[in-house]
Amino acid sequence: MYNKIYQEKEFYSIAEPILRNSEFQRRREFLHHNDSVYDHSLRVAWYSYQMAKYIQKYRKIDIQNVIVSALLHDFYLIPWRQYKNPVLWKKHGFIHGKLASINSYQFFPTLMNERIENAICRHMFPLTFLPPKYIEGWIISIADKYVSLEIFKNPKSLPRYIGIDFSKENIYHKMKDLLERTEHFVSHMY
Repeated sequence: MYNKIYQEKEFYSIAEPILRNSEFQRRREFLHHNDSVYDHSLRVAWYSYQMAKYIQKYRKIDIQNVIVSALLHDFYLIPWRQYKNPVLWKKHGFIHGKLASINSYQFFPTLMNERIENAICRHMFPLTFLPPKYIEGWIISIADKYVSLEIFKNPKSLPRYIGIDFSKENIYHKMKDLLERTEHFVSHMY
């Protein structure tokens, strides 16, 4: 696939400023399912580009918006497995689109616009309650889910995909904390 990407002049000319950016390159170190965020984002961008080229035969669509949105849809600053938040709706799967959008404006302000922002923010629909507003966002969302289908090979890891940790160690610590709080509460009742 990488040969196709680098040989496709239209795709690469749009993607190059992002791909060569040192902050974007750091995503090679961020684990995402079975590969890196860099590789995942590149695959999502390639499939999004392919879909957009097909749709472009029937409907006007901005290819640059599609490629930029797809490359930056997971542009969060720390690896998502390190991001811990006890509140469900603040877990990675629910919030990383918004974080990626904010980071994209910070690192690529000249590439950003309303359609790209919307596509990045809402690519996790239905975890984001609002669906994408524009066709670019729907394309990114579909391509992201297609590329991410690999997670279904291991159903036990699905909760981790949105940031829920059901590991024995985590459950042990949660139960221990709950027991300590209960003991504290009961001891202060009397």
